[in-house]
Amino acid sequence: MAIELFLTFFKIGLFTFGGGYAMISLIQNACVEKKKWITHDEMMDITVIAESTPGPIAINCATFVGYKQGKLVGAIAATLGVTLPSFVIIYIISRYLDGFLEIGWIADAFHGIKLAVGILIIDAAVKMIKKLDKKFLSISVLICAFGVMILINANNLNISSMFLMLLSAFVGILVLFVKMITKKGGNSE
Repeated sequence: MAIELFLTFFKIGLFTFGGGYAMISLIQNACVEKKKWITHDEMMDITVIAESTPGPIAINCATFVGYKQGKLVGAIAATLGVTLPSFVIIYIISRYLDGFLEIGWIADAFHGIKLAVGILIIDAAVKMIKKLDKKFLSISVLICAFGVMILINANNLNISSMFLMLLSAFVGILVLFVKMITKKGGNSE
């Protein structure tokens, strides 16, 4: 299992440009749809938790999936698999190619890659939204958070997306608390 985890995440790490958010779609494809190692709900939970914890999101996702499939050895194999390609590529670029991005065709290729990364991120978001619990609270938080992020980006404000995640979590906890109080009040009658 450790070798399969390593190879799966090595392939994801090798063929994904743009960091962890771009990898989410590939991790979902490999781990949920093809290998069935985790469910769609677990993938959504992993993504939220990985975003909320220190470290790159793809590494956190790989570590979780690896641990779920092969405990400590699986977590190490998946984490090494997803990080090794980037490490080797960056090492080679920094070691041997001074002015790497000053080469015209490479700079042009990276402009194209930026577009592809954006599409991968949108793909992952659309898949997660489709699986979202279609309740009023979930939809409301999604729309509000999206609107606030648009305003933040349009006005070049320096507000972390972590703040929105924590605020959304607070709203969810507050609603749960109100439901619990309401339910207790309704049961005592």
